[in-house]
Amino acid sequence: MAVFKGFPLNLLFASILLILLLCIQSGGGQKKKENMLGEKVEQMMEWSSRRSVIRMNGDKFRRFVKAPPRNYSVIVMFTALQPQRQCSVCRQANEEYQVLANSWRYSSAFSNKLFFTVVDYDEGADVFQQLNMNSAPTFMHFPAKGKPKRADTFDLQRIGFASEQLAKWIADRTDVQIRVFRPPNYSGTIALALLVSLVGGLLYLRRNNLEFIYNKTGWAIAALCVVFAMTSGQMWNHIRGPPYAHKNPQNGQVSYIHGSSQAQFVAESHIILLLNAAITMGMVLLNEAATSKGDVGKRRIICLVGLGLVVFFFSFLLSIFRSKYHGYPYR
Repeated sequence: MAVFKGFPLNLLFASILLILLLCIQSGGGQKKKENMLGEKVEQMMEWSSRRSVIRMNGDKFRRFVKAPPRNYSVIVMFTALQPQRQCSVCRQANEEYQVLANSWRYSSAFSNKLFFTVVDYDEGADVFQQLNMNSAPTFMHFPAKGKPKRADTFDLQRIGFASEQLAKWIADRTDVQIRVFRPPNYSGTIALALLVSLVGGLLYLRRNNLEFIYNKTGWAIAALCVVFAMTSGQMWNHIRGPPYAHKNPQNGQVSYIHGSSQAQFVAESHIILLLNAAITMGMVLLNEAATSKGDVGKRRIICLVGLGLVVFFFSFLLSIFRSKYHGYPYR
């Protein structure tokens, strides 16, 4: 007792008792936290066993995605799938999202470290307001620890929403590798078979007169169609899988021209294709009006039509530049 000489024993015992109570309370709090985490993981696994993509409202989102404790990552698609929203892009993105979630759910690497969820605007408008979100679809990653960073929001406008692109983004954010398995799609094979059958049937019916094969105009038109398809960005659409257009769920406004010079919508490529066809046809008609030796009135009409197509091309092109570059023809 010499160590505690001059120190009141009752104060010493009180300090020891307080320390013991704090330890017991801390241990109880940790145990409660572990039990809560176990219940959340168990509930998420149960929902995931029923459906690869877990539907969430505002309460479920705040409890299982935002609130701690949580040792699992969550991928959330914020969307607007109700028919009255008329969001065709949301439906297309949802199909790709379902393919990705099913690939993860039925893979051998599936675990409780990653879950796929969806929040529909009509079921969780408060979540959209809480996150200051005014467009759909949007993909976000909520990490197991900490708050989402800028890179945890998927750049859909630039990359597109193909399942493979989403899988690469998830691998970067979570280190979880997902191999995408798509259900068999025989539409391409059937279309190719029908095309071959049609061409073969046409050649068989015209087997006694194959002069059309040597028709320069026909081959020129076919070549122009290929050129128009390639220069309008159809290959980019095939690789990136962008949405056809974008509809703002807040005001219903539909955008057919992408606001960035680094991306495009499918509708935009169709517009470019028509513009390329217009300027080509306009130049051909102007050349025809200048070189032909037919009736003057007919040549004048051809010239006016050609000029109209050229004017249409440049006027529409100017409007596209204004849409993409916010009123400036060049950046």
